[in-house]
Amino acid sequence: MLVVISIISVLLGILVPAVNLAKRQVRAVVGMHNQKELVNGLNLFAMDNRDSYPDSVATVGVNANWNWQHPTKMTGDQARSPQVHRSMSAYLNSYLPDAEVMSCPSAPKQHQYLQAAWDAGDDWDCPDTDVPADPFGGTYCFYWNYTGYLSDTARFRGPTGPASMGRHSQLLVSDYFGYNYWRSPNAFGSCEKFSGADAVPETYLLSSYWSRESDDPDNDKPEVTLRAAYTDGHVETYSSDDVVPMRVSMRADGGPPPYADGPGIIFIPKTAVE
Repeated sequence: MLVVISIISVLLGILVPAVNLAKRQVRAVVGMHNQKELVNGLNLFAMDNRDSYPDSVATVGVNANWNWQHPTKMTGDQARSPQVHRSMSAYLNSYLPDAEVMSCPSAPKQHQYLQAAWDAGDDWDCPDTDVPADPFGGTYCFYWNYTGYLSDTARFRGPTGPASMGRHSQLLVSDYFGYNYWRSPNAFGSCEKFSGADAVPETYLLSSYWSRESDDPDNDKPEVTLRAAYTDGHVETYSSDDVVPMRVSMRADGGPPPYADGPGIIFIPKTAVE
């Protein structure tokens, strides 16, 4: 009996890591498929709209009094103007009806209201609150028509359409990977799981992600494999060593945030700004 138990223990020691590796590989393939589908949907939208992508919904405020917010936002607090939708799905639902492609499969869980918020579009209002017109945040970062702060002399400018050129990056979407988000101060966060990370639970406003505390964002980055998709439809895999920090501006002109780091740092692939 002891021999049998020993054999079973050895087999489990071999099989469990193999199964976990297979699961990670499946999630990686699904994540790449999701991002590619998103790019296809955006490019179809652009074909129907003068080669232009929709406005970013990662903003807060109205008329001339608005500023940039976290690029994981899928539904804003309110419309920036009567001509701009507050929700991503108001533009894209007919091209991407399944909200699952908008969510990283490696996140701790898919938000319980992901599909409901996507289907509701501008009319989204979480049933768990009495506050009207709730915002909603996902697990990917969305960059079309988005401006972020890189330095006093440089801005990140997301693509305006499939043929964006010049000062515009071609980066459309990436896995979320950042630092010092207000939900997990002085900590790294990502939709991809990494060593030592714990799950930050979802809220009625925002999706769950993985997080680990650190006081050294420059030298203590976790080892994590990430994915990003570009306007031409290709999806790249990159590591946490191949990134540059972008801060959420909190200003309409993309300038430096009014207080240290704003609502956190987003790490974007170096290839997106080279």
